Amino acid sequence: MDWHFADLFETVAAAAPDRNVIIHGRRQVTWKEFDQRANSIANELAAAGLGRQSKVMVYLYNSPEYLEACFGALKAAMVPANVNYRYGAQEVAYLFENADAEAAIFDVEFASLLDSIRTELPLMKRWIAVGDPTAVPDWAVPYESVATASTSLDFRPDRRPDDLLLQYTGGTTGMPKGVMWAKEDLFRAMGQGGSLLLGIQPIASLQELAERTAAATGPTQVALMACPLMHATALGNTFQMLPLGATIVLLESRRFDPAELWSAVEDNGVTWLTMVGDAFGRPLLGELDASPDRWNLDSLRVIYSAGVMWSQEVKQGMLAHLGPEVMLIDTLGSSEAPGLGVSVSTRESSSATAVFRIGEQAQVITEDGRFVEPGSGEIGMVAFGGSMPLGYYKDEAKTASTFKVVGGRRWSIPGDFATVEVDGTLNLLGRGSVCINTGGEKVFPEEVEEVLKLDPSVRDAVCVGVPDDRFGQRICAVVETEPGAAVPELGALAALTKSRLAAYKAPRELVVVESINRAPSGKVDYKALTALATRTLGLD
Repeated sequence: MDWHFADLFETVAAAAPDRNVIIHGRRQVTWKEFDQRANSIANELAAAGLGRQSKVMVYLYNSPEYLEACFGALKAAMVPANVNYRYGAQEVAYLFENADAEAAIFDVEFASLLDSIRTELPLMKRWIAVGDPTAVPDWAVPYESVATASTSLDFRPDRRPDDLLLQYTGGTTGMPKGVMWAKEDLFRAMGQGGSLLLGIQPIASLQELAERTAAATGPTQVALMACPLMHATALGNTFQMLPLGATIVLLESRRFDPAELWSAVEDNGVTWLTMVGDAFGRPLLGELDASPDRWNLDSLRVIYSAGVMWSQEVKQGMLAHLGPEVMLIDTLGSSEAPGLGVSVSTRESSSATAVFRIGEQAQVITEDGRFVEPGSGEIGMVAFGGSMPLGYYKDEAKTASTFKVVGGRRWSIPGDFATVEVDGTLNLLGRGSVCINTGGEKVFPEEVEEVLKLDPSVRDAVCVGVPDDRFGQRICAVVETEPGAAVPELGALAALTKSRLAAYKAPRELVVVESINRAPSGKVDYKALTALATRTLGLD
């Protein structure tokens, strides 16, 4: 069977047209509306001159329009690609150029930024703006007029199972990399319409999916995506849930509000919550501790997390407030390797921090290409050998370094080091690179360092990640000053960074040293400087 997400979503829409597929505050979108609006978007993109596998950038906050835009692109056999709405103009320009973008569906809030880079993007054929139609610039068309122009497809798209979905990730090499997933491979990696945890068997055909959907009395799950759809955790989880016939709940606020989230769980009977580690878990727990009797959360059955450390302390605190049936599913994986490991906690059994059960199709492989023997204590990199991406878009070198053949089998090896116990338990040691992961956002130190060096008082600078209870890591600037210069202020360095890069890349701590102590080759001992910064800030 050839699988394509557009076919899957259309099958569910035909079988349950009046069932809600998206809830966004008071706004409810049925599967019929979802399907028809996506048809209209597909027609607009095709009429603008986009063809098979043309790239469509989705530059939006969490909203029904985000998923409609993705569905519309998929229907037309085009490629939706995510844009991090926290990026600055230079980063967005790079992303569009790297993706060979031909269209963008964007929030009107970003019109000024996009206007400043439009001349750098000669491939662009259509700009579609979501939001107040009176604020839409003359070089764009209003989204709502596009989404309501028609209800059926005006053409027959040439959909294929190897059609792409591009998921841009911050990665570990400075600029974002486009992870290329073939639709069929991604669907198989997501369980092929099934879920072992939920006791749902994979589907064998679209007919079986239609029958299963029609027989259901309601949504299989009511799944709240707390994290941004622009990241793989939320969008991937959504794409996994939709073929199951789930209803997706999105929060209205553009800044995370834990009280709003718990109210949405109660108001919508949410059964599944997707979040990102302690970055979400700590404020959510704090809200429950402050108001333990405010919400009825009896509907909740699963809290799912990926991308950021979820500490045992926070897990235990949350479980104390929730019903005895609730499972906390903590996953180890990435856009490149979705099934490296899993940790499940309940009231009876709470897993330790950063300890996972190795995935069924995962192994730990040494840097010289050997499989680590469980219980040996040997350190290796966690590798995934199941359905995986084709590689990185337009980056053969990075593809070759991440996707390797070991033992006659292709593996995705994103760089997480670990040991493996006799019972298959992974002890995660961390990413071998110097990439900083702050609240799920990946920051490559070198790009921030180059900005910091623009300050006239800074002779040399290095950025390291230091521990943060909520975000896992926060950025610390380790600075060597020019002889005789005044010590720079953290606020000034942060402002300088924000003027050129996304705000989350700005340092939140500052440590001044006599010398960075670079090697003659110019290399930096990041491990030593991280330890120094951690000690200096009293975080060890």
